[in-house]
Amino acid sequence: MGKKIYVGNLSYNMDDQTLSQVFSAFGTVESARIVTDRDSGRSKGFGFVEMATDTEANTAIEKLNGSDQLGRAMNVSEAKPMAPREGGGGGRGNFRSNRY
Repeated sequence: MGKKIYVGNLSYNMDDQTLSQVFSAFGTVESARIVTDRDSGRSKGFGFVEMATDTEANTAIEKLNGSDQLGRAMNVSEAKPMAPREGGGGGRGNFRSNRY
């Protein structure tokens, strides 16, 4: 498996297929996904691309970082692993069910 790439500052008009086409100039794209808002379905302006090899990924990062795509300068870098979420939710603080 190749390297996962973070792509930021994307045009809101870019879709997964266009993102894949941009990166395919530098090698085999295993996957390309733009992150969207769960409720509205609108792009959040960033996404991830997986290239087949590390060499292809490094070339794509070098060539595409700062390049203009659909009127925006893309930020392209190696994706960092997602940090584990802390806490268990709730956030109720000092809640008591039998106050009296």
